[in-house]
Amino acid sequence: MPRGRRGFYAVRKQIAAEGDSVGVAARLIYLNRFCFNGLYRTNRAGMFNVPYDSSNTGRLPTTAELLDASCALRKCRLAAADFEKALLRCRRGDLVYLDPPYAVKRRRVFSQYHVGGFGIDDLPRLAALLPRLDDLGVSFVMSYAYCAEALAYFSHWPMRRLVVQRNIAGFAGKRRRAAELLISNCFPRGASAS
Repeated sequence: MPRGRRGFYAVRKQIAAEGDSVGVAARLIYLNRFCFNGLYRTNRAGMFNVPYDSSNTGRLPTTAELLDASCALRKCRLAAADFEKALLRCRRGDLVYLDPPYAVKRRRVFSQYHVGGFGIDDLPRLAALLPRLDDLGVSFVMSYAYCAEALAYFSHWPMRRLVVQRNIAGFAGKRRRAAELLISNCFPRGASAS
């Protein structure tokens, strides 16, 4: 695939051919490495729309690294599905890490990665699934913004508050530290968010 700004925009504009899983994977890796901050985002039409960044977000993987990843993924089953459908496949002894886009009413948090993505109306569905996972003997850890919505929907689970560095912003000076919650049925009961 061509390097540089012009090549990036030509690849970004391409639409993958039906059944070309190798081409889709190669395009995704290429766009991830040469787009701004390695961000994945689409427009309302579902087309990838992150701009080019000449500083790159890392080197392209080597053939050996791709083969290693391929071997590791052979042991996995990947699915493109609604989170509820995916979580209902869990079985006793599984460990699930949940990192939904942060849906927060009172402040702007980037959450639209694609059309029909996770939103504020999905929080009750997610909250209703956690007891089912717990009853099945599935361990879960979820990260979420420290916000009123998370405290309202998930406060009956043990949680820990942490401060993390945000590295995605249009300008480096706008990158800041933010409070997040780790919510889990693995933490001792009575763990507080402080």
